[in-house]
Amino acid sequence: MKMKIYLFGELSLMSSIPFTRKIALVDCNSFYVSCERLFNPKIRKKPVIVLSNNDGCIISRSNEAKALGIKMGEPYFKAKDIIIKNKVEVFSSNYSLYGDLSRRVMRTLKKFGSPIEIYSIDEAFLDLSNFPDNQIESIGKEIKATVLQWTGIPTSIGIAQTKTLSKIANHIAKKKLSGVANLIGVENIDPILEKIDINDVWGVGKQLTKFYKKNGIYNAKQLKNKSNTWIKKNSNVLSSRTALELRGISCIHLETTTTKRKSCVVSRSFGKRVETFCELKEAVVNYCLNASEKIRSDSLVAKTITVFIRTSPFQKNFGYYSNSKTIDFAISTNNSIEIVKTAVFILENIFKNGYQYQKAGVMLTGLSNANQKTNLFSSEKDEKISALMRSMDNTNFKYGRSALSLASAGVQKKWNMRRNHSSKIDTANFYNLPKIHA
Repeated sequence: MKMKIYLFGELSLMSSIPFTRKIALVDCNSFYVSCERLFNPKIRKKPVIVLSNNDGCIISRSNEAKALGIKMGEPYFKAKDIIIKNKVEVFSSNYSLYGDLSRRVMRTLKKFGSPIEIYSIDEAFLDLSNFPDNQIESIGKEIKATVLQWTGIPTSIGIAQTKTLSKIANHIAKKKLSGVANLIGVENIDPILEKIDINDVWGVGKQLTKFYKKNGIYNAKQLKNKSNTWIKKNSNVLSSRTALELRGISCIHLETTTTKRKSCVVSRSFGKRVETFCELKEAVVNYCLNASEKIRSDSLVAKTITVFIRTSPFQKNFGYYSNSKTIDFAISTNNSIEIVKTAVFILENIFKNGYQYQKAGVMLTGLSNANQKTNLFSSEKDEKISALMRSMDNTNFKYGRSALSLASAGVQKKWNMRRNHSSKIDTANFYNLPKIHA
Protein backbone atom coordinates (compact mmCIF):
# COMPACT_ATOMS: atom_id res chain seq x y z
CA MET A 1 0.00 0.00 0.00
CA LYS A 2 1.26 3.42 -0.92
CA MET A 3 0.99 5.88 1.96
CA LYS A 4 0.30 9.57 1.40
CA ILE A 5 2.43 12.00 3.38
CA TYR A 6 0.31 15.03 4.36
CA LEU A 7 1.97 18.41 4.76
CA PHE A 8 0.64 20.89 7.29
CA GLY A 9 1.78 23.94 5.35
CA GLU A 10 -0.36 23.21 2.29
CA LEU A 11 -3.59 22.85 4.25
CA SER A 12 -2.95 25.70 6.67
CA LEU A 13 -2.85 28.15 3.74
CA MET A 14 -6.31 27.08 2.59
CA SER A 15 -8.43 29.67 4.38
CA SER A 16 -11.63 28.14 3.03
CA ILE A 17 -11.22 25.13 5.35
CA PRO A 18 -12.83 25.88 8.74
CA PHE A 19 -10.49 25.08 11.64
CA THR A 20 -11.73 22.44 14.08
CA ARG A 21 -9.46 20.84 16.62
CA LYS A 22 -9.20 17.14 15.84
CA ILE A 23 -7.36 14.79 18.18
CA ALA A 24 -6.90 11.13 17.28
CA LEU A 25 -6.06 8.50 19.87
CA VAL A 26 -4.30 5.51 18.30
CA ASP A 27 -4.44 2.50 20.63
CA CYS A 28 -2.88 -0.88 19.83
CA ASN A 29 -5.40 -3.69 20.35
CA SER A 30 -4.42 -6.10 23.16
CA PHE A 31 -0.87 -4.97 22.45
CA TYR A 32 1.15 -7.67 24.25
CA VAL A 33 -1.06 -10.38 22.77
CA SER A 34 -0.77 -8.81 19.29
CA CYS A 35 3.04 -8.83 19.61
CA GLU A 36 3.05 -12.55 20.44
CA ARG A 37 0.62 -13.32 17.60
CA LEU A 38 2.76 -11.45 15.09
CA PHE A 39 5.37 -14.22 15.10
CA ASN A 40 2.98 -17.10 15.75
CA PRO A 41 0.15 -17.19 13.16
CA LYS A 42 -1.24 -20.43 14.67
CA ILE A 43 -2.63 -18.52 17.68
CA ARG A 44 -4.30 -15.65 15.81
CA LYS A 45 -7.81 -17.00 16.29
CA LYS A 46 -7.19 -18.70 19.64
CA PRO A 47 -7.70 -17.29 23.17
CA VAL A 48 -4.37 -15.83 24.32
CA ILE A 49 -3.18 -14.20 27.56
CA VAL A 50 0.09 -12.58 28.63
CA LEU A 51 1.30 -12.68 32.24
CA SER A 52 3.08 -10.10 34.40
CA ASN A 53 6.52 -10.44 35.98
CA ASN A 54 7.16 -13.86 37.51
CA ASP A 55 4.05 -15.14 35.71
CA GLY A 56 1.92 -13.57 38.45
CA CYS A 57 -1.15 -11.85 36.97
CA ILE A 58 -2.92 -11.57 33.63
CA ILE A 59 -2.02 -8.23 32.00
CA SER A 60 -3.17 -8.70 28.39
CA ARG A 61 -6.04 -10.73 26.87
CA SER A 62 -7.25 -11.42 23.36
CA ASN A 63 -10.94 -10.90 22.62
CA GLU A 64 -11.38 -14.68 22.68
CA ALA A 65 -9.90 -14.81 26.20
CA LYS A 66 -12.14 -11.94 27.34
CA ALA A 67 -15.18 -13.84 26.04
CA LEU A 68 -14.27 -16.75 28.33
CA GLY A 69 -14.59 -14.47 31.36
CA ILE A 70 -10.85 -14.17 32.08
CA LYS A 71 -10.39 -10.91 33.98
CA MET A 72 -7.69 -8.27 33.61
CA GLY A 73 -5.28 -8.28 36.56
CA GLU A 74 -6.54 -11.65 37.81
CA PRO A 75 -3.85 -13.90 39.39
CA TYR A 76 -2.81 -16.64 36.97
CA PHE A 77 -3.43 -19.47 39.44
CA LYS A 78 -7.06 -18.37 39.94
CA ALA A 79 -7.83 -18.56 36.22
CA LYS A 80 -5.88 -21.78 35.62
CA ASP A 81 -8.96 -24.04 35.46
CA ILE A 82 -10.58 -21.90 32.72
CA ILE A 83 -7.24 -21.65 30.91
CA ILE A 84 -6.64 -25.41 30.86
CA LYS A 85 -10.26 -26.27 30.02
CA ASN A 86 -10.37 -23.90 27.03
CA LYS A 87 -6.79 -24.48 25.87
CA VAL A 88 -5.85 -20.83 26.28
CA GLU A 89 -2.38 -19.95 24.98
CA VAL A 90 -0.26 -18.51 27.80
CA PHE A 91 2.83 -16.30 27.43
CA SER A 92 5.23 -14.75 29.92
CA SER A 93 5.82 -11.03 29.39
CA ASN A 94 8.55 -10.24 26.87
CA TYR A 95 9.23 -6.52 27.32
CA SER A 96 12.17 -6.48 24.93
CA LEU A 97 9.87 -7.57 22.11
CA TYR A 98 7.04 -5.23 23.14
CA GLY A 99 9.37 -2.25 23.45
CA ASP A 100 10.84 -2.78 19.99
CA LEU A 101 7.44 -3.18 18.31
CA SER A 102 6.15 -0.11 20.18
CA ARG A 103 9.02 1.96 18.75
CA ARG A 104 8.13 0.70 15.24
CA VAL A 105 4.48 1.69 15.67
CA MET A 106 5.41 5.19 16.91
CA ARG A 107 7.89 5.69 14.06
CA THR A 108 5.13 4.77 11.61
CA LEU A 109 2.72 7.28 13.18
CA LYS A 110 5.36 10.03 12.90
CA LYS A 111 5.46 9.49 9.12
CA PHE A 112 2.08 11.23 8.85
CA GLY A 113 3.72 14.54 9.76
CA SER A 114 1.26 15.41 12.54
CA PRO A 115 2.21 16.55 16.05
CA ILE A 116 2.33 13.43 18.23
CA GLU A 117 2.25 12.67 21.95
CA ILE A 118 3.44 9.17 22.83
CA TYR A 119 1.16 8.52 25.79
CA SER A 120 2.20 4.96 26.68
CA ILE A 121 3.84 1.88 25.18
CA ASP A 122 0.71 1.19 23.10
CA GLU A 123 -1.05 4.58 22.82
CA ALA A 124 -0.39 7.88 21.06
CA PHE A 125 -2.34 11.09 20.45
CA LEU A 126 -2.13 12.70 17.01
CA ASP A 127 -3.20 16.26 16.21
CA LEU A 128 -5.08 16.06 12.89
CA SER A 129 -6.49 19.60 13.11
CA ASN A 130 -5.16 20.69 9.72
CA PHE A 131 -7.12 18.04 7.84
CA PRO A 132 -10.61 18.89 6.51
CA ASP A 133 -13.55 17.53 8.53
CA ASN A 134 -14.88 15.49 5.62
CA GLN A 135 -11.55 13.66 5.20
CA ILE A 136 -10.84 12.89 8.83
CA GLU A 137 -12.42 9.43 8.98
CA SER A 138 -10.70 8.24 5.80
CA ILE A 139 -7.38 9.52 7.21
CA GLY A 140 -8.04 7.55 10.40
CA LYS A 141 -8.61 4.42 8.30
CA GLU A 142 -5.42 5.07 6.36
CA ILE A 143 -3.42 5.44 9.59
CA LYS A 144 -4.86 2.15 10.86
CA ALA A 145 -4.13 0.32 7.58
CA THR A 146 -0.58 1.71 7.39
CA VAL A 147 0.32 0.71 10.95
CA LEU A 148 -1.05 -2.79 10.31
CA GLN A 149 0.86 -3.19 7.05
CA TRP A 150 4.16 -1.74 8.27
CA THR A 151 4.25 -3.32 11.74
CA GLY A 152 1.61 -6.09 11.82
CA ILE A 153 -0.04 -4.54 14.90
CA PRO A 154 -3.84 -3.93 14.78
CA THR A 155 -5.09 -0.63 16.22
CA SER A 156 -8.28 1.20 17.13
CA ILE A 157 -8.54 4.93 16.41
CA GLY A 158 -10.86 7.41 18.08
CA ILE A 159 -11.10 10.98 16.72
CA ALA A 160 -12.74 13.91 18.51
CA GLN A 161 -12.28 17.58 19.45
CA THR A 162 -10.52 16.91 22.78
CA LYS A 163 -8.25 14.25 24.25
CA THR A 164 -10.96 13.10 26.69
CA LEU A 165 -13.52 12.74 23.89
CA SER A 166 -10.97 10.94 21.70
CA LYS A 167 -10.56 8.40 24.51
CA ILE A 168 -14.33 7.85 24.42
CA ALA A 169 -14.25 7.63 20.62
CA ASN A 170 -11.51 5.02 20.90
CA HIS A 171 -13.67 3.07 23.37
CA ILE A 172 -16.38 3.01 20.67
CA ALA A 173 -13.89 2.20 17.88
CA LYS A 174 -12.86 -1.05 19.59
CA LYS A 175 -16.39 -2.36 19.07
CA LYS A 176 -16.63 -1.30 15.41
CA LEU A 177 -15.63 -3.51 12.49
CA SER A 178 -13.70 -0.64 10.88
CA GLY A 179 -11.79 0.06 14.10
CA VAL A 180 -12.24 3.83 13.60
CA ALA A 181 -14.75 6.09 15.38
CA ASN A 182 -15.09 9.76 14.45
CA LEU A 183 -17.01 12.21 16.67
CA ILE A 184 -16.08 15.30 14.65
CA GLY A 185 -19.23 16.98 13.38
CA VAL A 186 -21.58 15.12 15.73
CA GLU A 187 -24.01 17.86 16.80
CA ASN A 188 -25.62 16.09 19.77
CA ILE A 189 -23.06 13.99 21.61
CA ASP A 190 -25.24 13.33 24.68
CA PRO A 191 -26.73 9.99 23.44
CA ILE A 192 -23.17 8.70 22.95
CA LEU A 193 -21.90 9.92 26.34
CA GLU A 194 -24.94 8.46 28.09
CA LYS A 195 -23.70 4.96 27.18
CA ILE A 196 -20.24 5.58 28.66
CA ASP A 197 -19.98 4.56 32.32
CA ILE A 198 -18.39 7.19 34.56
CA ASN A 199 -15.51 4.85 35.45
CA ASP A 200 -14.65 4.61 31.72
CA VAL A 201 -14.06 8.37 31.45
CA TRP A 202 -10.38 9.28 31.14
CA GLY A 203 -9.08 10.74 34.40
CA VAL A 204 -11.83 9.29 36.60
CA GLY A 205 -10.29 6.80 39.02
CA LYS A 206 -11.82 4.46 41.60
CA GLN A 207 -12.23 7.01 44.38
CA LEU A 208 -13.66 9.67 42.06
CA THR A 209 -16.05 7.07 40.59
CA LYS A 210 -17.38 6.31 44.08
CA PHE A 211 -17.80 10.03 44.79
CA TYR A 212 -19.61 10.71 41.50
CA LYS A 213 -21.96 7.75 41.91
CA LYS A 214 -22.74 8.85 45.45
CA ASN A 215 -23.85 12.17 43.94
CA GLY A 216 -25.91 10.64 41.13
CA ILE A 217 -23.36 10.86 38.33
CA TYR A 218 -23.25 7.46 36.63
CA ASN A 219 -22.21 8.27 33.07
CA ALA A 220 -20.22 10.74 30.96
CA LYS A 221 -23.33 12.68 29.90
CA GLN A 222 -24.26 13.47 33.51
CA LEU A 223 -20.72 14.71 34.25
CA LYS A 224 -20.71 16.83 31.06
CA ASN A 225 -23.96 18.55 32.03
CA LYS A 226 -23.07 19.08 35.69
CA SER A 227 -22.50 22.73 36.56
CA ASN A 228 -18.91 23.98 36.83
CA THR A 229 -19.73 25.58 40.18
CA TRP A 230 -20.73 22.24 41.70
CA ILE A 231 -17.69 20.42 40.26
CA LYS A 232 -15.20 23.05 41.48
CA LYS A 233 -16.81 23.21 44.91
CA ASN A 234 -17.01 19.45 45.46
CA SER A 235 -14.02 18.15 43.51
CA ASN A 236 -10.89 19.71 41.98
CA VAL A 237 -9.53 21.54 38.92
CA LEU A 238 -8.80 18.28 37.08
CA SER A 239 -12.45 17.22 37.35
CA SER A 240 -13.50 20.61 35.99
CA ARG A 241 -11.15 20.15 33.02
CA THR A 242 -12.62 16.71 32.33
CA ALA A 243 -16.15 18.11 32.26
CA LEU A 244 -15.09 20.92 29.90
CA GLU A 245 -13.36 18.44 27.62
CA LEU A 246 -16.57 16.39 27.46
CA ARG A 247 -18.27 19.58 26.23
CA GLY A 248 -15.74 19.86 23.41
CA ILE A 249 -13.61 22.57 25.04
CA SER A 250 -9.94 21.62 24.85
CA CYS A 251 -8.16 21.95 28.21
CA ILE A 252 -5.55 19.18 28.03
CA HIS A 253 -2.95 19.96 25.39
CA LEU A 254 -0.70 17.56 23.52
CA GLU A 255 2.72 17.06 25.12
CA THR A 256 4.79 16.74 21.97
CA THR A 257 8.17 17.25 23.63
CA THR A 258 9.55 14.55 25.89
CA THR A 259 11.25 15.66 29.09
CA LYS A 260 14.32 13.82 30.29
CA ARG A 261 13.88 11.55 33.27
CA LYS A 262 14.69 12.86 36.74
CA SER A 263 15.41 9.44 38.20
CA CYS A 264 15.93 5.87 37.03
CA VAL A 265 14.70 2.87 39.01
CA VAL A 266 15.36 -0.78 38.17
CA SER A 267 13.86 -3.33 40.55
CA ARG A 268 12.46 -6.84 40.26
CA SER A 269 10.84 -9.49 42.39
CA PHE A 270 12.93 -12.65 42.25
CA GLY A 271 11.76 -15.86 40.60
CA LYS A 272 12.75 -17.68 43.79
CA ARG A 273 13.67 -16.48 47.26
CA VAL A 274 17.30 -15.39 47.56
CA GLU A 275 19.24 -16.19 50.74
CA THR A 276 22.93 -15.75 49.92
CA PHE A 277 24.85 -12.51 49.54
CA CYS A 278 26.44 -13.78 46.32
CA GLU A 279 23.09 -14.23 44.55
CA LEU A 280 21.73 -10.94 45.87
CA LYS A 281 24.87 -9.17 44.68
CA GLU A 282 24.46 -10.67 41.18
CA ALA A 283 20.93 -9.27 40.99
CA VAL A 284 21.95 -5.79 42.18
CA VAL A 285 24.89 -5.71 39.73
CA ASN A 286 22.55 -6.57 36.84
CA TYR A 287 20.13 -3.83 37.89
CA CYS A 288 23.02 -1.35 38.01
CA LEU A 289 24.13 -2.30 34.50
CA ASN A 290 20.56 -1.89 33.25
CA ALA A 291 20.09 1.49 34.96
CA SER A 292 23.43 2.91 33.86
CA GLU A 293 22.77 1.84 30.26
CA LYS A 294 19.41 3.64 30.38
CA ILE A 295 20.82 6.94 31.61
CA ARG A 296 23.68 6.79 29.10
CA SER A 297 21.13 6.38 26.30
CA ASP A 298 19.61 9.70 27.46
CA SER A 299 23.04 11.36 27.83
CA LEU A 300 22.57 11.72 31.58
CA VAL A 301 24.78 11.29 34.64
CA ALA A 302 23.68 10.44 38.18
CA LYS A 303 24.66 12.22 41.38
CA THR A 304 23.17 9.70 43.84
CA ILE A 305 22.52 5.97 44.09
CA THR A 306 20.12 4.11 46.38
CA VAL A 307 20.05 0.34 46.86
CA PHE A 308 17.10 -1.33 48.59
CA ILE A 309 16.31 -4.93 49.54
CA ARG A 310 13.32 -6.58 51.24
CA THR A 311 11.78 -9.89 52.13
CA SER A 312 8.14 -10.82 51.60
CA PRO A 313 5.78 -9.32 54.21
CA PHE A 314 3.52 -12.36 53.80
CA GLN A 315 6.10 -15.01 54.67
CA LYS A 316 5.20 -16.12 58.18
CA ASN A 317 8.00 -18.65 58.75
CA PHE A 318 10.72 -16.02 58.32
CA GLY A 319 10.94 -12.55 59.83
CA TYR A 320 10.37 -9.48 57.70
CA TYR A 321 13.38 -7.33 56.84
CA SER A 322 13.66 -4.27 54.65
CA ASN A 323 16.51 -1.81 54.31
CA SER A 324 18.02 0.75 51.96
CA LYS A 325 20.94 3.15 51.84
CA THR A 326 21.80 6.18 49.69
CA ILE A 327 25.27 7.41 48.74
CA ASP A 328 26.36 10.44 46.68
CA PHE A 329 29.01 9.91 44.03
CA ALA A 330 32.07 12.15 44.35
CA ILE A 331 31.45 13.22 40.75
CA SER A 332 28.23 12.64 38.80
CA THR A 333 28.66 9.56 36.64
CA ASN A 334 27.09 7.07 34.24
CA ASN A 335 30.05 4.70 34.43
CA SER A 336 28.70 1.17 35.02
CA ILE A 337 31.86 0.08 36.83
CA GLU A 338 31.71 2.98 39.31
CA ILE A 339 27.96 2.53 39.85
CA VAL A 340 28.33 -1.22 40.45
CA LYS A 341 31.25 -0.69 42.85
CA THR A 342 29.22 1.77 44.95
CA ALA A 343 26.09 -0.42 44.89
CA VAL A 344 28.00 -3.49 46.12
CA PHE A 345 29.48 -1.38 48.95
CA ILE A 346 25.94 -0.36 49.99
CA LEU A 347 24.70 -3.95 49.76
CA GLU A 348 27.51 -5.13 52.06
CA ASN A 349 26.24 -2.63 54.65
CA ILE A 350 22.53 -3.50 54.50
CA PHE A 351 22.59 -7.27 53.86
CA LYS A 352 21.70 -9.59 56.75
CA ASN A 353 22.06 -13.36 56.85
CA GLY A 354 19.12 -15.60 57.76
CA TYR A 355 16.49 -13.95 55.55
CA GLN A 356 14.82 -15.00 52.32
CA TYR A 357 14.86 -11.93 50.10
CA GLN A 358 11.99 -11.38 47.67
CA LYS A 359 13.00 -8.15 45.95
CA ALA A 360 15.91 -5.77 45.38
CA GLY A 361 16.34 -2.58 43.44
CA VAL A 362 18.61 0.26 42.40
CA MET A 363 17.62 3.91 42.02
CA LEU A 364 19.77 6.58 40.35
CA THR A 365 18.77 10.15 41.21
CA GLY A 366 20.06 13.68 40.76
CA LEU A 367 20.18 13.11 37.01
CA SER A 368 21.60 15.89 34.86
CA ASN A 369 22.83 16.39 31.31
CA ALA A 370 26.16 14.64 30.79
CA ASN A 371 27.29 17.28 28.29
CA GLN A 372 26.90 20.04 30.88
CA LYS A 373 29.19 18.35 33.39
CA THR A 374 32.84 19.33 33.23
CA ASN A 375 35.40 17.71 35.49
CA LEU A 376 38.61 19.63 36.10
CA PHE A 377 40.29 16.42 37.24
CA SER A 378 39.30 14.32 34.22
CA SER A 379 42.12 12.29 32.77
CA GLU A 380 42.94 9.99 29.90
CA LYS A 381 41.62 7.11 32.05
CA ASP A 382 38.16 8.72 32.15
CA GLU A 383 38.13 9.03 28.37
CA LYS A 384 39.06 5.35 28.04
CA ILE A 385 36.23 4.36 30.42
CA SER A 386 33.75 6.45 28.40
CA ALA A 387 34.93 4.70 25.24
CA LEU A 388 34.52 1.34 26.99
CA MET A 389 30.94 2.19 28.00
CA ARG A 390 30.12 3.18 24.42
CA SER A 391 31.56 -0.10 23.15
CA MET A 392 29.50 -2.06 25.68
CA ASP A 393 26.30 -0.24 24.72
CA ASN A 394 26.90 -0.66 20.98
CA THR A 395 27.68 -4.37 21.37
CA ASN A 396 24.65 -5.01 23.57
CA PHE A 397 22.42 -3.08 21.18
CA LYS A 398 23.62 -5.17 18.26
CA TYR A 399 23.77 -8.61 19.88
CA GLY A 400 21.28 -8.30 22.75
CA ARG A 401 21.45 -7.15 26.37
CA SER A 402 24.24 -8.75 28.45
CA ALA A 403 26.22 -9.81 25.38
CA LEU A 404 28.98 -7.81 27.12
CA SER A 405 28.75 -7.60 30.88
CA LEU A 406 30.77 -7.58 34.09
CA ALA A 407 31.91 -10.83 35.70
CA SER A 408 30.15 -9.89 38.94
CA ALA A 409 26.80 -10.00 37.09
CA GLY A 410 27.01 -13.80 37.11
CA VAL A 411 26.08 -16.36 34.49
CA GLN A 412 23.36 -18.73 35.72
CA LYS A 413 21.17 -16.08 37.40
CA LYS A 414 18.93 -18.52 39.26
CA TRP A 415 17.25 -15.55 40.94
CA ASN A 416 15.88 -14.29 37.62
CA MET A 417 12.15 -13.77 37.09
CA ARG A 418 10.01 -16.81 36.36
CA ARG A 419 9.23 -16.91 32.64
CA ASN A 420 7.95 -20.43 32.18
CA HIS A 421 5.85 -19.46 29.16
CA SER A 422 8.29 -17.22 27.30
CA SER A 423 8.12 -17.10 23.50
CA LYS A 424 11.86 -16.31 23.54
CA ILE A 425 11.45 -13.89 20.62
CA ASP A 426 13.63 -10.78 20.68
CA THR A 427 13.51 -8.63 17.54
CA ALA A 428 16.35 -6.51 18.93
CA ASN A 429 18.67 -9.55 18.92
CA PHE A 430 19.54 -11.06 15.55
CA TYR A 431 20.24 -14.50 17.04
CA ASN A 432 16.85 -14.67 18.76
CA LEU A 433 14.78 -14.02 15.63
CA PRO A 434 12.44 -16.86 14.54
CA LYS A 435 13.97 -19.26 12.02
CA ILE A 436 12.20 -20.54 8.91
CA HIS A 437 13.05 -24.11 7.95
CA ALA A 438 12.67 -25.15 4.33
